[in-house]
Formats: sequence, structure tokens, C-alpha cells
Amino acid sequence: MRRFPQRWHLLLRQLHGGCLLRAAGPSPFALSRLSFSTSEPVNDSGTNAEALAREIFNILQAAGNWRLVIASSDIGRRLTPEALEAFLRLQIQVFQWRRLLEFFSWAGSQMGFHPSIDSFSILAVYLCNSGLFGPASGLLQLMIGTYSSTSSVLDSLKDQCLRMEGSNARVFDVLVDTYRKKGLLEEASEVVLSMKGSSFVPSLKCCNGLLRDLLRANMMHLFWEVQDFMDGAQVGPDVYTFSTLISAYFKVRDVTSAKRIFGETKQKGCEPNVVIYNTLIAGLCRCGALGEATELTKEMAEKGLVPDNFTYSSLINGLCKDQKSEEAKLLLDEMLLRGIKPGVVVYSSMIDGFMRQGNMDEAFRLRDDMVASGIQANIITYNSLINGVCKMGKMDKAHELLNEMIHVGWKPDAMTYNLIIEGHFRENKADAALQVFDDMKSSNIFPNVFTYGVVISGMCHCRELAKAMGLLEEMIGCGLEPNAIIYSPLISGYFKEGRVEEACEVFNNMNERKILPDARCYNSLIDGLCKAGKMEEARHYFSQMKVNGILPNVFTYASLIHGHSKAGEMNDADFYFTEMLTLGLKPNNVVYASLIDGHCKLDDIPKALSIFQSMMGSGVLPDVQTYGILIHGLSKVGKMQEAFQVFNELQEKGLHPDVYTFSSLIFCLCKSGDMAKALKLYDEMCKKGVEPNIFTYNTLLDGFSKMGDFVSVARFFKCMKDKGLEPSCVTYTTMINGCCKSANLYEAFELFEEMISRGIPPDNFVYSVLIDGCCKSGDLEKAMDLFNEMSVKGLLSSLTFNSLIDCFCKQGNLQRAKEMLQMMWENEIMPNDVAYTILIDGYVKKGKMYEAQHLFSEMEEKNIMANTLTYTSLIDGYSRIGNLGKVSSLFKEMIAKNVMPDEVTYQIMIRAYSKKGKSITLSSLQDAPATDDIFLGGGTPAAEIGGLHMEDGFSEALELIN
Repeated sequence: MRRFPQRWHLLLRQLHGGCLLRAAGPSPFALSRLSFSTSEPVNDSGTNAEALAREIFNILQAAGNWRLVIASSDIGRRLTPEALEAFLRLQIQVFQWRRLLEFFSWAGSQMGFHPSIDSFSILAVYLCNSGLFGPASGLLQLMIGTYSSTSSVLDSLKDQCLRMEGSNARVFDVLVDTYRKKGLLEEASEVVLSMKGSSFVPSLKCCNGLLRDLLRANMMHLFWEVQDFMDGAQVGPDVYTFSTLISAYFKVRDVTSAKRIFGETKQKGCEPNVVIYNTLIAGLCRCGALGEATELTKEMAEKGLVPDNFTYSSLINGLCKDQKSEEAKLLLDEMLLRGIKPGVVVYSSMIDGFMRQGNMDEAFRLRDDMVASGIQANIITYNSLINGVCKMGKMDKAHELLNEMIHVGWKPDAMTYNLIIEGHFRENKADAALQVFDDMKSSNIFPNVFTYGVVISGMCHCRELAKAMGLLEEMIGCGLEPNAIIYSPLISGYFKEGRVEEACEVFNNMNERKILPDARCYNSLIDGLCKAGKMEEARHYFSQMKVNGILPNVFTYASLIHGHSKAGEMNDADFYFTEMLTLGLKPNNVVYASLIDGHCKLDDIPKALSIFQSMMGSGVLPDVQTYGILIHGLSKVGKMQEAFQVFNELQEKGLHPDVYTFSSLIFCLCKSGDMAKALKLYDEMCKKGVEPNIFTYNTLLDGFSKMGDFVSVARFFKCMKDKGLEPSCVTYTTMINGCCKSANLYEAFELFEEMISRGIPPDNFVYSVLIDGCCKSGDLEKAMDLFNEMSVKGLLSSLTFNSLIDCFCKQGNLQRAKEMLQMMWENEIMPNDVAYTILIDGYVKKGKMYEAQHLFSEMEEKNIMANTLTYTSLIDGYSRIGNLGKVSSLFKEMIAKNVMPDEVTYQIMIRAYSKKGKSITLSSLQDAPATDDIFLGGGTPAAEIGGLHMEDGFSEALELIN
């Protein structure tokens, strides 16, 4: 046996020392006489225990001071748990209960061992049968502390109840209450449920109390089991049962059943009272059914039931949460008229409601009214005020309230500090937030998981990822377990920094710590991978998400669709779009915009328009961005009429075109050379208050530059600077290109120097434009200086070489031109067909057909496809030396390789064969394939064709391709 603990002895002394007598019920001296059956043998090693029990009986019955008599005997040494149990079984009904408890306490301390479980049960049943529920509760508390097995305690009590005549179930009520008071609700439920089919049934009061505690502890599975037991055992119900049941159904969001139970109250002979009405009204208010709640309040009044403080509190709280604070204020006035004094709960609800609606003045006015009526604001009131001012960005006011609450004696809690920290981060004041975080710890308010979540999220937003990770480690070191909400901003933060691998490591660290990622974590990861172009990895985690039983939502699919659309993988994007529709998910504006943009970029306008129509049909209204994407797509493929139709529709819907929409239309008008319309649209844009951006000006500068209108170029360049827009690399490139084309190299180089002075590094295109300008002006030395500068910076490109090759060819320096071609190969810059064509044409013009043919063969060896001008130049060269066989073979080869002859090609062929009188061959040319731009009908006079200026035409064509 275990040693008898001293604390047990002390508790038992308290039990019968008078502190529980006031709760004992009947007078302790008016004990009922109960007969006791001893037909079953006592569990003893012999008759010694029974003999000792009788000896004890004689002493307790005869002696006034039984302690003195027993102390002078050897009973204390001989006493055993078996003897104690035998004594209680034999003679318990003879003695006054206080003496029994005193002896029970003394015996326990003398034996040094626990009394048997049956000894506890005998005494507990005896006390309950005598109406001494207070002492019985204390005894049972000791019993369940000594014997932890609920089933053993139950079996023993049931056995003693059956042995003792006249016993009832009250001992089980007391046992259930004892378990409840100790928070042992599972054990309390086990006691009740074990009585199924038993002759002992717990009282309605006992069951109601247990139901209430189970509901508060959210132990709903046991709640429903106990409720089913009550129905089966026909225990109750009463108004409190119904009230608890209604609350339970609201807790599990089963409003229909809650209302059904309310309807059953009358059927079961229980007239609804204020408590039941209040329970139903409170539940309806919490789930937003304010109309029904209001009707019930009227029904109460019709039945003569007066709404009380709780009724009004529920309605006011519900209205405030539903953003109807003004209506709540009317109810407050009604309360005051009825003489019902609102408490701090009512005022706090209204203050919170007005704060949520942004009406700070009314919230503080209510606070002042509350204080004036003698109601002190509590911590909930202060937190509501602080929450409101923080959301409005009034952080000074938040700190003022914090100091005020401390001054009046309220200690801020974790929520108070959390709100202020979050407010500072919302205002991008990370230092202030961290200071409050430190103050919180200094005040011995321990940060909770939510606190760390706010601080870590804030540091991630400020891109202080190292500090965020440090806080995560600090949190873990404090014994707080991070959750998925903590990890989500860390994952997003690393992706925003472009640190993809570290973002994935953070996510994988969750699995190592056995923290199950939620949908938000997966969405952050998938979105980051999609934006980084890592679609395969994104699909992997998407599959993992579904395997782990986490359902993808609209945001998940939006990320995948956007990623695939951006990559031009529209089959995949369309697949995920179809899948989300199949799952019943409604696509949002982001999804539709991504799909429309993706199809527009592939010039699949019919598909883009189809999705746009689907979007409208599903009730998702396109925003300005979506309209802008479609307008840009239509404009890009030259469908200007349709683009302007969409533009007009956008405005008819009450939307205002943004700078992107205007710039898209201006870009396409400039591209088509319609500068008048582009300028008109620019003026409209400015009149509507839409400020042109750098892209708008670059587009106009490029358009006017290509038209040769350098006066307008200079005007818009100045206008752009006057508006404070910094010229970009594209701006300078456009301006320099325009200056070079107008042979204004001085201005071009001034812009070049300005560009460098502003810290904008010139790219290879700027250098190439300047080199081309120098070549055209004959300043080859300056062109080579720029070339060498490009070489040092690693900016050499095929465009640069093409300009220099053309320049050397025009100067007749074919050797340098060929060296340039060779240098391209040495610098691993793949020469294109333009470079070879320029050089071939240079050799042709010099009559060096061998070298020209050698370069042509080299093109074929290196798989560089010859173009129309390449063939035309060679045909011209061979025609000049009268090699019609070569002319014919090149022409046939050209046709066979699907390289379309142009007007100049036909001119050369006609001229060559006309000189030789080859009229049949001329007619055969008319059967050769012609492009859309060339017509060689039988009625075209040879003289008219021959009159074309072949050389000028060819030179012009060559200039265009260059």
C-alpha cells in the first residue's frame, strides 16, 4: 500500500472542521436511522478485523473523549484498512457524522495507509443519504484524488448504494459535481453515461450543469452524448436545458436546429422565458440574423416578457458588428428610456462599432458619456479605442490612450501591445514598432504567437529578412511554436528579394518542424515560383498541396494561370482555367486579365475576345487594367478600329482610362505613322488629368523621329523634362537616333554625354546608332573610336558590325569590310544574312564575282539563309557579265527555297534576257510566284518595267534592310 499523505489528513480535517457545514443541508445532528445489511463477508484476513471493529465501536459509543481512551490502548498499532472498513460497515448508522469523520481522519493518519476505496464509498453514501452533500463532496474530492480510476470509484459507489437500504442517486450527482469542479469533464461525463440502463439516474440539475460546462469547454462530442443520454433516460428537459441546447446548436453553426429547439419548448410543456429568448436572440445576432433577432424581441414584449440588459447587449453588439452603429445607438436610447442602465459591455460594443466605421468622434463621445454615468472603461474598451485609432494611422493618439489606461489602473495586455505594434508597421514605422515590442517585454507582458506573427510579418514587409529570421528563432527559444501564419510572410519576403532557394528552404523547414502548411503558405510559395518563372516547381508544390488535403483556391489558380500566361504557355493556362471552373471556383479579374494578356501577346485576338466575353457573361466586371490589356492587344495587331471601340466602351461603363490605356493607343498610332491622331489622343489624355509617363513620351518621340519631325521631337523632349520626368535609356536612344538620321551628329553626341552624366549607361543600340551616323557622315575615325569603346565594354553586336561593314564597302575598302566579318566570328557574334549581303553586294559592285560567290557558298555552309537582296545582288552581278546560265540557276534556286523575288529582281531578270532577245524566258517569268506587292500580268509593257531605275531601287532596298 501507499503511504497516507499528510495533505490528505489536513484536507479531511478541513472537511469536518466547520468550513463546509454551512453547505451541509439538514442539521448534522438530525441523522436518519438507516438499517445496514452485513450479509456479505468483510474482506478481512480473519475475524481479527471484525473483533477490532467491535472494540472501536464500544470505545466510540461509551467514551466522551474517545481519542484519550484509544491513545492509551494499542488500537492505533493494530488498526488496518480492513478493520476500518469493517467498523464502517457494521455500525455506521449508530454514530453522529462528525464523530465518524473525526475517527476516519484519525484512523488514516494512524494507519499510514490509504483507507480502502469501499471505506470512502460507505462514508460518502452515508453522508449523501443523510443530506450532508457538502461534507460528501469534500470526501469524494479526497477519494478521486486517492483513486484515479473513474470506473473503480463508480463500481465501489454503486456497490455501496445497493448494500445500503434507502440509498438514492444523490451521491452520483455529488460525484459528477466534484469532477466538474476539478475540471475533469471527461470523468464527469463517464459517470453520467455509465448510468445508462441503471436504476440510479442523475438529476436534471446535475445534467444541466454538466452540459453547460461541456459547452464552455467546447467538448461537443461529449455534450451530444450526455444530451442523448438525458433523452433516453427521460431526464428533463427544463428551460435551462433548452437554453443550453440552443447555445450548442449556434456554436456548431446549426441555426435551423437552434430555432427548432426553441419551437419544441412549448410542445414539451416548457414556456419560453427571458433566458431562452435571450439565448436565441444572442445566437441570431452572432450569425448576422439581426432581423429575426429584432422580431423575437418584439415577440417577447407581446408575451409580457421584458427585454433586459442581456437582450439589449446582444442586439447592440450584433448591430455594431454589422456596421449599423447608428441603429445600435437608437437601442441604447431605448434602454435608457426603459430605465435599464447600460453596462461597460454595451458601451464597449458601441465604441468598437463606431471605431470600425471610422467615426472616431462618436466613439470618444460615447466613452465620455460612459465615464460620466459612473461606468469605468475597462481593458476591452481601451483596446477597441486603440484598435480604431491605429487603423486610422493616429499612432500618437494610440500612445496617449496607452498611457491613460495605465494611469487609471488598467494593465495593458498582449492584445493592447499587438494593436499598437501592428499600427506602427502599417504606417511603415518599423523602429517605432520594435520599440513598443521591447517596451512590452520590459513590462513583463510576454509576447504571444500573434505578437511574433505581427513583428515578423512587419520585418518581412520592410525587407529585413535577417531580423525576421532572428525573431523566429527567438520565438522558438521562448517555447512558442510557430504556425503556418508565421511562415507565410517569410516565404513571400524571400521571393520579393529574388531569393527563391531560401524561400523554398523556409517552406521545407515547416515540414521538418512538423508544421502543416496551410493554403496561404502554399499560395505564397506557388505565387513566388510562378513569378520567378519556375513553373515546373510550382506545379510540383501544387500537386503536393492537393495530396496533403489542402484545397487550392482562386488565388492558387490565379498564380498558376498568370505564370503560364506570362511564359506564353497558354495551353497550360487554359487547362488550369478549365479546372478551376470544374471545381466551382469563380475566376476573378486577375485570372481573366492574365488569360487575355497571354493570348494577346501571342496575337490570338479571337481567343482573347472570347475570354473577355466569358468574363462579362460570368458577372465579373473588367477593370481599367483588363480593358487596357485588350486595347493594347488589338492595337498591336493593327486592329485600331476595334481598339477604339473597346476604348469607348470602357468610358461608357463609367471607367476612366489610365496612362497605360492611353499610351497603348498612342503607341500603335505612332507605329502606323498617324501622328495627328496620336497627338489628338495625347491632348485628350492631358485634359482628363491623366499624366503621361516616360513610356508615353518615348512613344511620341520615336513616332515624330521616324516621321522626320525633329521640331516636334525637341518640343516633347523639353515638355517631358519640364514635367520632371527623367529621360530613360530609351528616351536618349530615340533622340540620338533622330539626330543621327537628320545628320545632326553634334546634337547626338551632346545627348550621348548628357546620358552618361546622368548615370544612364548607353547600350549597344545607342553605340550602333552613333556609329551608323558617323559612317553616314564619313567620320570613320570617330566610328572606330566608338567601336573600340564598345569592345572594351563588351557591348559589340551584329548591328554595329553591319554598319561598319556597310561603311567600308561604300568606301570601297572591301578588305577592311571582310576583316570586320572575320572579327564577328572571333568575338563569337554570329553574322546574319544582312552582314553577308552587304559584303556580297560590295564585291558585286566591284565586279569581283568570285569573291562574292565564295561568300555566298560560305553562307550556305554556315546555314545562314540568303534573303531576296542576296540573290538579287548576285543575279545582278552575273547579268552584268552576261552569265545568263548562272542568272537562271540562281533565280530557280531562289524560287525553290521559297525566297520571294521582288520588283527589282524581276527588273534585273527582264533586262538581262531582253538584251539577249530571250522573249520566251521573259514570258516564263510571268509564271513565277509573285508576292502580294508585285503584279506581272500579261498587259505589263516590258518598256515600262525596263524604265524602272534598277540601281536606285536596289540601293534603296539595301538601305532599308540595313
